[in-house]
Amino acid sequence: MSTAATAAAYGFSSAPAWADPTFTTDPFTLGVASGDPTPEGVVLWTRLAPEPMAPDGSGGMPQRTVRVGWQVAADPDFRRVVASGRVTATPELGHSVHPEVDDLEPGRDYWYRFRVGSHLSPVGHTRTAPEPASLRTVTFALASCQALPANGRYAAYHAMAQEDLDLVVHVGDYIYERRDDETLAQFRVNHARHKLSPDLQAAHAAFPFAVTFDDHEIENNWADDISQPDNEPSNERSRFTQLRANAFQAYYEHLPLRRPQRPQGPDMLLHRRLRYGALADFHVLDTRQYRSDQLAEAFPAGPQDPRVTDPSRTLPGGEQERWLFEGLHRSRTRWNFVAQQTIMAQVDYDNGPGISVNHDQWDGYVASRDRFLRFVERRRPSNPVVLSGDWHSAWVNDLRLDFSRPETEVLATELVGTSISSGCGWADAVKGARPNNPHVKYLNPDRRGYTRVTADADRARADYRVVPTASDVSLPATTDASWVIEDGRAGAQPG
Repeated sequence: MSTAATAAAYGFSSAPAWADPTFTTDPFTLGVASGDPTPEGVVLWTRLAPEPMAPDGSGGMPQRTVRVGWQVAADPDFRRVVASGRVTATPELGHSVHPEVDDLEPGRDYWYRFRVGSHLSPVGHTRTAPEPASLRTVTFALASCQALPANGRYAAYHAMAQEDLDLVVHVGDYIYERRDDETLAQFRVNHARHKLSPDLQAAHAAFPFAVTFDDHEIENNWADDISQPDNEPSNERSRFTQLRANAFQAYYEHLPLRRPQRPQGPDMLLHRRLRYGALADFHVLDTRQYRSDQLAEAFPAGPQDPRVTDPSRTLPGGEQERWLFEGLHRSRTRWNFVAQQTIMAQVDYDNGPGISVNHDQWDGYVASRDRFLRFVERRRPSNPVVLSGDWHSAWVNDLRLDFSRPETEVLATELVGTSISSGCGWADAVKGARPNNPHVKYLNPDRRGYTRVTADADRARADYRVVPTASDVSLPATTDASWVIEDGRAGAQPG
């Protein structure tokens, strides 16, 4: 590992200190954020970038370290500051900071801000997870797929920021890579382009996020250390490994992630678990970094390759799969939300006797899906609900071991959130496939938005919130459909 990569991984820096930083413009142009809450604390985030679009990826910062102060208060006016400290922003990490705050009270609202020199950041709001024995309600939003609108405005985030949420669960495609993105500087600038949206900043400032990537943070349809053949010029494995390392570092630099998530070159530990009292466990997965290569590239679908049932092929990887199964088996919470990227249910696009699927989704890894569903059938974890994104469309799916037999037991429910802004150019194909898939209970590929999920001891309710257009923030969000999952009864019903 290079010296710079080592510094990025462990937070070291050989750069001299900037003892008296002065800025002619605001260094907090990219906003503030919080994430991965526990009952005792949360991780905070900001990145100093007075010139966020600087082509060299520096954000307009010098090659010097800068001390950044932070405060957490029990009120928005900061009359009751309950925690404070200083952290060093280094050029090796793009002058981003990720202070982890502990010793807070469970289930409480807090406000936070940063200071560097004479500049104060915007104020952010966060909320800690409830105490371990709590069965209080949890409300979160499911989000994914946010291609940047031309005007930089996200109508879905504008609406979401007005909600009262405990958490936002983002399951991938936080940015969309540009065709020539390869260097760290290029990925930093692309993240900054997205981060400059006032609506994305407002959502981050309003709620803690739990994030995981899909493909477009790095490269379309990547799998482990393999670039897809159509992704020139990065389809050389060694070249793609470096691209992946650069993309991982830029991703970490722009999101509220804790120390264990710091990348080490082309490796990044993203699967982790968040607990919300006795009510819910969030099992956050990474289904890109450890997967077998796709068997076919036909889009949106092609004839099912018979090798999809090969037990040696995997989507989550063996180690992560074991981690997931162990966590589900040990969980004592009422709800088990499995946050991951692509559609888990079978989606057959062939209107005849054959089967046509998208091999980038779980349909291309049937052996992995069967292992998960057999585990659920055998061990019966409490109320498993799969949270998915990727497909720029909203779905509610019954998950069963044999999708060709609708009379068989429903083992879990899948909630697929529509995109924040990315269009569904294959909407006609999705609608045309609906009759082939009786386990699909709800489908809307035409609207952008997010899914608001409210869970208590008795039920989980999913409200599919949609906006008229992806970028017009003057129009309100509405609820297109609501679905309810009762405690102890797999399968959603209209709510």
